Amino acid sequence: MNVNRILFPTDFSEHSKVAERTACDYAAHFGAELHVLHVLNDLCLMMPDAAAELLIPPKVLEDLIVSAEEEIEKVPLATAACNKVVRVVRIGSTYASIVQYAKDNAIDLIVIGTHGRTGLPHALLGSIAERVVQHAQCPVLTVRSDQLVAVDEKKSVDFQPELKPA
Repeated sequence: MNVNRILFPTDFSEHSKVAERTACDYAAHFGAELHVLHVLNDLCLMMPDAAAELLIPPKVLEDLIVSAEEEIEKVPLATAACNKVVRVVRIGSTYASIVQYAKDNAIDLIVIGTHGRTGLPHALLGSIAERVVQHAQCPVLTVRSDQLVAVDEKKSVDFQPELKPA
C-alpha cells in the first residue's frame, strides 16, 4: 500500500487531538504529504426553505472563513517529519466535503477523530466519521479519543504502524 497523501479533517475539538497525532505519525512514517482540512458547515443546507431569507450576511461568512483559516494555522502538527503540509478551509456539508476533497486530491488515507457517541446522541447528531467511512473511496482510519490517552504534545510518540511502504 502506497501512502503518499494523508487527509486529516479537523473540527479543532479536543476529540481531534488524538487523531491529529496519529495522522502526523503516519505522515512521518510514510514520508507522506499531510492535508489538514476544516469544513465550515453551510447553514443553508441545514435550514428549511422558509428560512432561506435568513442567510448569513457575506461579511459574517467572510469573518468565519478568516477565523477558521487562522485556527487551522494553529494546529500544532509535527511538521518537521512531514514532506509537506497543506491546510485548507472549505464550506459545505462536512462529510461530503471531506469525501470530495479526498477524491479531488488523490488522498490515500483519511485519519479522522470520532467523538464515540452512542445511543440517542449518535441517533440525533449522527457521525461525520461514520459517513466518511461509508462514502470515501480510500481507506479511513477512525480514532476514538475516549479510548485513548491524549499524548503530551512535548513528548514524541514511538509509532510503528503495521503497514509497510511499497
